[in-house]
Amino acid sequence: MDLEQEAKQWMEERGMSNITATEYQRQAAETAIFPKHQALEYLTLGLTGEAGEIANKVKKLIRDGADVEGYNDKLQQIAMELGDVLWYCAMLANEVDANLGRVMEANLHKLADRKSRGVIGGSGDNR
Repeated sequence: MDLEQEAKQWMEERGMSNITATEYQRQAAETAIFPKHQALEYLTLGLTGEAGEIANKVKKLIRDGADVEGYNDKLQQIAMELGDVLWYCAMLANEVDANLGRVMEANLHKLADRKSRGVIGGSGDNR
């Protein structure tokens, strides 16, 4: 067994996915149907709509409490909506000619830098 197969098996045994952000972005693009002349607008509205669906489900969890029947099902529904959010993020990355994996790496680097400087809390882009 080569190293790649061994790594995939190790991840599978632990319930982890082995898809990369780049591969997700590539495969997701195969399902992209939207007006290309308004791609940025369309994708941004789709992203906010899907994020709104998550917010609404979380709001209902707050209202109904954790003891409500079907709580775990509601959590699963939220996880499924995250997939839709991710699809829009990937398509937006395509539109701005960015690699989703690189976007993720840059974000982690920015957050680690803020943490090391003690400014991870607060607000503003330039901290």
